Amino acid sequence: MQGQIKPIRWGIVGCGDVTEIKSGPAYQQVEGFELSAVMARTPGKAKDFAMRHRVPRYFEDAQQLIHDPNIDAVYIATPPDSHLQYALEVAQAGKICSIEKPMSLNYSECKVINAAFQKGPAHLFIAYYRRCLPAFRQIKDWLQQRLIGDVRHLDWQYTRPASDIDLTGEPNWRTEKTIAPGGYFDDIACHGLDIFTFLLGNVEKVKGFSVNQQGLYSANDAISTNMLFKSGTTATCGWNFGCFQRKDLVTLSGSEGFITFSIFGEENAVLTTKSMQQELSMVKPSPIQLPYVNRMRDQILSDIPHPCTGESAAHTSWIMDEILQTT
Repeated sequence: MQGQIKPIRWGIVGCGDVTEIKSGPAYQQVEGFELSAVMARTPGKAKDFAMRHRVPRYFEDAQQLIHDPNIDAVYIATPPDSHLQYALEVAQAGKICSIEKPMSLNYSECKVINAAFQKGPAHLFIAYYRRCLPAFRQIKDWLQQRLIGDVRHLDWQYTRPASDIDLTGEPNWRTEKTIAPGGYFDDIACHGLDIFTFLLGNVEKVKGFSVNQQGLYSANDAISTNMLFKSGTTATCGWNFGCFQRKDLVTLSGSEGFITFSIFGEENAVLTTKSMQQELSMVKPSPIQLPYVNRMRDQILSDIPHPCTGESAAHTSWIMDEILQTT
């Protein structure tokens, strides 16, 4: 590919934690992509990122980066309350766009973003990158092979203690409900909910409730839900961000066996049936978004479908809205 096709020049809006290790290096490592510019509003932050990661240019104004004629594609890596604004500007500029998860503040905003990109030729991707990780694709293959028969029920329990930032009351956009309406739920649960629809198809009905048990921040910190997938599979999920112990356990129960795994951990996934037990490594690649970014390249240059679409991400946001009862 090198020397045959002009590299796609990417700009990143936002230089937060996710771009340091998880995503930013992937745009530099994928053949056919080039990380050409970064932007951050905080004075000096973009320059610092650019110097450390050897990025040629940096900005403190998002509009300058988005409309720069030397930028072909934009990765929006800011908090979710600004995703709609920046996404619409990228769509208007007719450029390829990747948006960090969750896609936006709510399902209504996701629909607006999708409509904007449907009007033009530019690609839209949402960074639910677990759909591209080999381990989750193998679990999907197990289900398609019907190794556990019909999937009857899904259960996910996620708990963790309050962090030092929570206890000290330091500013944290992840727990400010005007930026992330569901608090840590928005940042954490969306990954699992999205991978569940990747594995089992779309959800038909959702019932949920949430409460602020600790009173440490404005967003709620304990959320539970019951769901019904269109396939007939039922689900129960609970997230609590003030528990004594960290736990991340998913159980897919089928008519002929079950599968256990975690969304974020690297413990082996285990497939159990009457006749066998099989383990699967869940060790993540580094950078973790590399398979996702690779598949963006494949879609853009070779028209190979990417699993992380605006439509699938919007459905995940609809589920979250229903759980939080914000619709």
